[in-house]
Amino acid sequence: MKIKTGDNIIIITGKDKGKKGKVVRAMPKENKVVVEGLNMMKKHQRPRKSGEKGTMINMAMPIHVSNVTKPVK
Repeated sequence: MKIKTGDNIIIITGKDKGKKGKVVRAMPKENKVVVEGLNMMKKHQRPRKSGEKGTMINMAMPIHVSNVTKPVK
């Protein structure tokens, strides 16, 4: 896997096609990367204490390495 944590990348396929971002986390065993602010999904979080409300959190989900590329200089 040629993409490492901290690299700037461009997404070449999917709903975020053409967007640029920075790799926050690389998972070489699964061939996936997490890009800052891209491929966001909503996660429902239960209330932890009684009387507290549940919330929805936006999380960056992993994307396959074949769907990203380094920008050409």
